[in-house]
Amino acid sequence: MTTITRRRLVGAGAASVAGAVVAPSVARAQTQRWRMVTSWPKRLPGPGMSAERVASRIRALSGGRLDIAVHAAGEIVPAFEVLDAVGGGVAEIGHTAAFYWQGKMPAAAFYTTVPFGLTPGEHVSWVEAGGGQALWDELYAPFGVKPFMAGNTGVCMGGWFRHEIKSRTEIAGTKIRSLGLGGEVYRRLGATPQTTPPAEILTSLQSGVIDAVEFVGPGTDIALGLYRVAPFYYYPGFNKPNGTGECVVSLKAWNALNAELKAIVAHACATEANFALAEMERLNTEALAALTGQHHVKLRGFPTDLVAAARDASRDVLGELAGRNATARKIHDSYLAFRDRAGAWSRISLKAVLEGRES
Repeated sequence: MTTITRRRLVGAGAASVAGAVVAPSVARAQTQRWRMVTSWPKRLPGPGMSAERVASRIRALSGGRLDIAVHAAGEIVPAFEVLDAVGGGVAEIGHTAAFYWQGKMPAAAFYTTVPFGLTPGEHVSWVEAGGGQALWDELYAPFGVKPFMAGNTGVCMGGWFRHEIKSRTEIAGTKIRSLGLGGEVYRRLGATPQTTPPAEILTSLQSGVIDAVEFVGPGTDIALGLYRVAPFYYYPGFNKPNGTGECVVSLKAWNALNAELKAIVAHACATEANFALAEMERLNTEALAALTGQHHVKLRGFPTDLVAAARDASRDVLGELAGRNATARKIHDSYLAFRDRAGAWSRISLKAVLEGRES
């Protein structure tokens, strides 16, 4: 009996050793390696770090079965070619912003931000609980990608200006880096919007190619050093009251994932959408104090006549966008209806609380 037991133990030990040798090979065979292309400079505070965290979370949650290498703008494709790269199979996933694609699909801007539109909390509510995600999926499907919210830079600023703006008329002729529908609003106010990639903003400002910049908010803007060239920092960010970052996943790569890995990708993106907003609130708070204190930035509110004119222009811009095609109309109507409903609550909740706190 002792001999039999030893044989069994030896056999079991051999099987264990064999299993230990084989298992890593199986795990390695199961590892999928994806490339993530982004629209951001490497590890840019805010969106650049969101891209890194999404990849890290997917890797951790999948136990290494889905390993994503993150590439900054220009390493594989330029900043504004992320959508085509992912839809065309150059990369499996991308981190970017939806309003970069409004030339291809006008309604894409609604999924980053629109002038005088939804705040961050309201935007999340529309996408996740107000029908926005289904419309987003429908909009992007012809381009071969599935979109997810995967970051948020929060309420943005109106922009950095070399010169002080004391009235609506003083915006005329200003060459401002401004993308999306906010850029079109600036154009109708007499400015000249420019579509400068993030990595080129500072040099363009230094060289005089542009006179002003709207990018994100203090927590990200400070990293670009814009305060060294344009000392006037304006609010409110009527042009970008929200700053959702997106992940786009190749539909071919997405459909090849099993249910568990799909859930992991979706969860990693949703977690980042939540965390990034919290992180940016902290970064914006700290950076604004540094900008106005240590760097002597001149914080200014836009003239009321400029804001009023921008509001009127934004109504025209959104109305014209809705007339572009049936999909744009459907998304426009859903978004604005939700904004009207959410606004009724926001006025007696958040707005009233802030006013009460300040007074």
